[in-house]
Order: sequence, then C-alpha cells, then structure tokens
Amino acid sequence: MERLRPAELGARTDATPRSPLDALEALNRMTKSVQKLDRVVIRIAGDSGDGMQLTGDRFTQETAVFGNDLATFPNFPAEIRAPQGTLAGVSSFQLHFADHDILTAGDRPDVLVAMNPAALKANLGDLPKGATLIVDTHDFTTRALARVGWSSNPIEDGRLDEYNVHAVDLTQLTLDALEGTTLSRKDAGRSKNMFALGLLSWMYSRPTEGTINFVRQKFANKPDIAEANVTAFQAGWNFGETTEAFGVAYEVAPAATPAGVYRNISGNLALAYGLIAASQRSGLPLFLGAYPITPASDILHELSKHKRFGVRTFQAEDEIAGIGAALGASFGGSLAVTTSSGPGIALKGETIGLAVSLELPMVICDIQRGGPSTGLPTKTEQSDLLQAMFGRNGEAPVPVIAPQSPADCFAAALEAARIALTYRTPVFLLSDGYLANGSEPWQVPDVDELPDLSVEFATEPNGVGDEQGVYLPYLRDPETLARPWAVPGTAGLEHRIGGIEKADRTGNISYDPDNHDFMTRTRQAKVDGIARSLAPLEVDDPAPSGGSAGAGEARVLVLGWGSTYGPIGAACRQVRAGGASIAQAHLRHLNPFPDDLGALLARYDKVVIPEMNLGQLATLIRAKYLVDAVSVTQVRGLPFAADELAEMLLGVVHGAADAADLPASGDDHE
Repeated sequence: MERLRPAELGARTDATPRSPLDALEALNRMTKSVQKLDRVVIRIAGDSGDGMQLTGDRFTQETAVFGNDLATFPNFPAEIRAPQGTLAGVSSFQLHFADHDILTAGDRPDVLVAMNPAALKANLGDLPKGATLIVDTHDFTTRALARVGWSSNPIEDGRLDEYNVHAVDLTQLTLDALEGTTLSRKDAGRSKNMFALGLLSWMYSRPTEGTINFVRQKFANKPDIAEANVTAFQAGWNFGETTEAFGVAYEVAPAATPAGVYRNISGNLALAYGLIAASQRSGLPLFLGAYPITPASDILHELSKHKRFGVRTFQAEDEIAGIGAALGASFGGSLAVTTSSGPGIALKGETIGLAVSLELPMVICDIQRGGPSTGLPTKTEQSDLLQAMFGRNGEAPVPVIAPQSPADCFAAALEAARIALTYRTPVFLLSDGYLANGSEPWQVPDVDELPDLSVEFATEPNGVGDEQGVYLPYLRDPETLARPWAVPGTAGLEHRIGGIEKADRTGNISYDPDNHDFMTRTRQAKVDGIARSLAPLEVDDPAPSGGSAGAGEARVLVLGWGSTYGPIGAACRQVRAGGASIAQAHLRHLNPFPDDLGALLARYDKVVIPEMNLGQLATLIRAKYLVDAVSVTQVRGLPFAADELAEMLLGVVHGAADAADLPASGDDHE
C-alpha cells in the first residue's frame, strides 16, 4: 500500500481498505506492529450534537459486520442541545467487542477519545491506569478549560502521566483534509467525528466500505456534505497509517458463533420487531397507541415504518389518550400495545385497571428511566417494578415480564403477547434505558419456528341449557380462566362493557358483594395460573475455574431480573475464575413468579439480589418466600460495574463458608 505523508492527507483518500480482509492484508504490509487482543472497550465522548452517537453506532455496525461479539452503552444528556463545552452537555458512546462471548459494554474503557476538555473531565475518572487517551487538543483553550473548572491544561501539567496519551488536533487535521471544498470552516469542522472514526477504524482494522456507503446514502440530498464526511473519514484512516504518533495497530479476531444470519440490534428495535412478529403469528393487526417519551419513543418511530405489515400507529395527544385508544383497538380485535416510561405509566393507571376489569389483551411496554417525576430521562433504572405490580386502584393483578438483554427484547415481546392473548389480560413488559439504547448481535430467527399465537374469536353464542342461544362474555375457559373474545358487530354476541363490576358469566353490571369477591379472586387466579405455562427456571451453576466444586454445589445464588443479567453474569464469571463457586438465576416472569422459584431459593444458603433500585424484587421475594435475601442496590442512572459486583459477591461467598462471617440479615450494600 502506498504510504501518504501527513501533508497529503485529504489530497489522497483511495488508500482506505475496502473490506475486513483488505484491512488485515494492509496491516500485514505495514511496518507498524500489529498487536492481537481478545477484547477491547472503546469510549468516544464529546459535545451533545457533535455526532458521538452516530460515530459510535457506525463503529458498532462495522464491528458487527466483522464478526466480533459486542455490547454497547450510549450515554447522553436529556437536553436537546446542552451548552457547548460544559460537563452537562457531554455525550458518549461505549463499545465492548471481543473474539469471545461477552455480557456487558465493559466497566471501564481501554481507549477514550475525548473531543474537548469537558469530555475528558467527565470521563477521566473511569479510565484505568495505562489506558489509551486520544485527545482533540483544538479546544483546549484557557476559556474552555475554565468552563469545566480546570485552571491549567491537564495535557501539560502531568495529570495524564498515568495514561498513554495521544494529543492530536483532530479538528485542524479535519479542516486541512477538507481545504478546498465548498464547505465553510464551521461546517468542515463538524466532520471531526468522522476523522476520529476513520482513525479508530484504522487502529482496530474495522471494515470501512459500509460506513462510506452509509454516509453517502444518509446525505444523498447533500452531496457536498456527504463527500466531506467521506473525505474526513478516509483522512482519519490515512492519518493512523502514516503518522508516527500511532506505532501499533490492533487486531480483535471475529468471535465463534453458531451458524445463522446475524445483525446488530438495539433493545427498542428488537422490541418493535418482536411486536410485529407477534402480530404476524397471531393473525391480528397491530395497533400502537402512544405518546412520545424518552426512552420509549424509538418504538413508536420504528413501528410507524411498517404499515405494510398491518401496523397502525397513533401518536396521541397525551398518555391517557394513547392507552385509551389501545384498549379500544383491543376491544375491536387488534393486538393492542401502548409504550411509555414511568411518568406515563402513572397516567395510564386507571385505563390499565379498566383493561383488567374488561379482561382484554394488551401489551404495556414500560421502558424504565431514572427517578421520580421527570427524573433522569436519558438514564437507566429498574424502579418501576412495584409500580407495575401494584400501581392501580383496587385489586388489579397484571402479569409482569422483563427482557434480559437488547436482543432478548424480541423474545420478551412475543412472550408478552402470548400471555396477553391466551389469558385475556394486559401484560407489563419492563425494559429500561440501558437495554433500549444498547445493542448486541442478534441471530435472526426462522419465522416458522416462532410460537403460534393464533386466536379464535367467539362467533356463536356459548350458553347451554337454559342459556342456550345466549352469549356469555364471562364464561371462562376451564384451563386458563380466560373469557371469550368477541369482535364488536358479530351478530348475536352483543354484550355489556364498562368499568363497573361485572356479573359472573353474563357481564351485567353487579353490585353484589359475593359476586365482587368471586370476580376479584377469579381475576387473581387467572394471573396466578400463568405460572403453570412457564418453563422450569434455568440455573447457571458450573464448576469454578481450577476449583473442586462441581455443578450444583454452590451455596450462594445470585438472583436478578431485567438488564442486570449482563453485569451479574460477568461478575459470576469473575468469581468462578477466582476459584469460587457461585450460581446465577435470572427471572423473566416477575408476576406470577415461576412455580419452582421457591424450591430453587431453598437450595442455597444465601440469596443475593442486585437491582438498580432500592430493593424492589428483594421486597417481593422476602414477602412471598420468607427468604433473608441480601439486597444489593444502585440508583446512579448507570448499570452495575461487573468488577464491583464480583468483589461484593466474593465477600458473600467467603462469608458463607463461615456462618459467623455472613452479612447481617437483609443488609443493603450500596
């Protein structure tokens, strides 16, 4: 490959590799050394609105094409455009990719690309010693440093001596590469994120053709902008190849995966696809009634693109109208869905209770975020579990399930639809911001292997004996206790509807105390009966690395739900790698709990429950099973760090060997 001098950057860009194999061949022809890694965590950070999420997403897409296993963690402020150069306005994107199976986006970045002083200060505390720092020096002015509380330049005053620092004026290099184009200096400078992406692509031998095609398609109606971004991207790649500042390139081989078709997918996208699949497998049109709210809005945006699959989306004027329309669509025979986050779920409470009373199917997607009220719109939390369980007036039981990873949101959506349609009930699906915005490889399933969710509507009167020829809307299936579902307008199947208590069988309005008691207990029994349809819980309890204990011999069980699956799994791997034995189980179904959960908990001396709340699952487990669980809580708007969890779990494991050393009953470990 012809080498380019730095002065030629931007003048020649045809030296960029066009495929993963080309990239590796190019690296082999270089005089620079190539270091093989099994995994790496990269974080790119800068001002919100400067393209950090786009940069991270493109690097992720090319990493997925290359075949690495990966996990991502986008992190951005709630403000649409926070003040430039401030700590509050820092946006970042973290990617963990490896040549083996991984579970999290990584605790700490091995590489940080900081595009300004605010990005450096906001993320510096997360860097381990020896990490690589690529810093755009262009904005390290006295004024910009003072804006983030620095009186001196950290690049020059020794504060970065513990790191491998590459101080490069990425912005000026971008301007030089785009000199002679029709773009203004300001517009040209906006392409610095693409320069950084090109540099990272060179450093880790990522494919480039996909990004070039993406940029040209994205800006097809602005060809000058498209070519400027392509030029900046290729100039960044060439800079990495030619500069003496970067003496080493890195190679992370593809991961071994089962044969199949894969794509990178985010949690919200997987959830949307799962809902479409449920609609297709049930033969019902999909109706979404929703009001935009972070971090659930992407589901509305995605589903609105798929009218050809019979999807109807209704962006309502508020949360109450959104779920009201969804419930009306369910009454009319559609697979009804409403999406929101915690604040919106609070407003939907009365209509959810109405759906419980009417016993109509509906999927309620709560993409949880941090804090009460408006809280932390762009941060993650698991704090809506008790709201989903009890956040309605009266006895109004609702099944609750939770996906464990971004890709698992697809399967969780299918399961939520299965329960809703089979048992004629609203169902909560509790995702969260970490899953919604994060991504990972997903093996595209064979549609024919997805569960059959077909529904049989009532078409004839169901009364017998004295009630022959009469339609009884609350005459229940003896196995599921579900009532029949009749499409309005079906001749002879007219029936009463409304929120006042129904009479058993007939559905007439009833104020009878005994009938109310019976209907309340029946609705609860219907939800409880869902447990009979659930598969046995899976327990991960292998022998520790180098240890003598075999599978099933652990004395400590870590029980989780939702997005804690990855951090818990990674922490348990670390514990086993240290020679200790520990078991992990993860709950998808939170109401009702699986039938075998009680027996499983009884097998262990200690049960540890990590949650991104103040112990909501632990409260339910303690109440139902009288288990003295250790509640590990975190409410920082961020996912657990696996190494911190591992350290805590090791303490519990070693304490379990000696009863006197066990944590105090019910201790919370913050």
